[in-house]
Amino acid sequence: MRLARPLAAFVLTLALGCTRPNGSQAGGTGGTGTGGNGAGAPAAAGASSGDDGGVIVDGGGDGGPITPTACSGKLSQPLDSAWTLHLGAVDRTVEVHVPPSYDPAKPTPLILNFHGYTSNGMQQAAVSNMSAKADSANFVVAYPEGTGSPTGFNAGACCGQAAQDGVDDVGFARAIIAEASARLCLDGKRVFVTGFSNGGFMSHRLACELADVVAAVAPVSGVLGIPAASCTPKRPIAVIDFHGMSDGTVPYAGDPQSGWPSAPDTFAGWAGRDQCSDATPTQTSFITPTTIPTF
Repeated sequence: MRLARPLAAFVLTLALGCTRPNGSQAGGTGGTGTGGNGAGAPAAAGASSGDDGGVIVDGGGDGGPITPTACSGKLSQPLDSAWTLHLGAVDRTVEVHVPPSYDPAKPTPLILNFHGYTSNGMQQAAVSNMSAKADSANFVVAYPEGTGSPTGFNAGACCGQAAQDGVDDVGFARAIIAEASARLCLDGKRVFVTGFSNGGFMSHRLACELADVVAAVAPVSGVLGIPAASCTPKRPIAVIDFHGMSDGTVPYAGDPQSGWPSAPDTFAGWAGRDQCSDATPTQTSFITPTTIPTF
């Protein structure tokens, strides 16, 4: 597997706001596009800009995500810090960046940004440049640290020792969100997940298993690493996905030997879970060879 690094020929997948058979709206997935540095997703998947410069997702209509946390008594936070979470007998670390405009009395969005296999949180921060985006858009960004040597996350069929040992990285992600809720004035309706490569796999897995606390995900260069039948999110969840059609590490066409589905099969799976009635995606293109299937 690779470090987080620039890649060419990215495929943007989004099926946001698709129509379900009953006529209501759901978040979804979609298509292909040329990316920038390939190491970080937009500030929030399926989000729009709010009056406060933050990002807003309608998360309450389908029974989740959680409502904004109470902010009474919350304190100002350092701009950059490392949190240590005690999970049973294991200590886990997450690097956290808080924007200078953070107001402890005002609910603030959170993005979890997972690094690639063999990488780390600080490298993911550098290559995605998301801390600068957090400053301009007023959200908190957390960069979880993987485990093992080389470092990775257990996203199912990826990656490394973390996957082999069955590390509970889903529980780790939930613990990060809970810790953020305890420390920060967190807007529980605006918690998002992104990540590159192994972190992209994690984004898909968390969409399956943490839809009760995550509003939307934005995987980059990752596919669904758990069996499709076991991906049963508690509500439809918005997904915007980026994948290189020439990706030689996580092939666009899939890798059966590794247990990795193709990117199109991953897209279609989310369209089904999000109950999109338009089974055939709408194809658009704005920069050759970029195409964007939208469900």
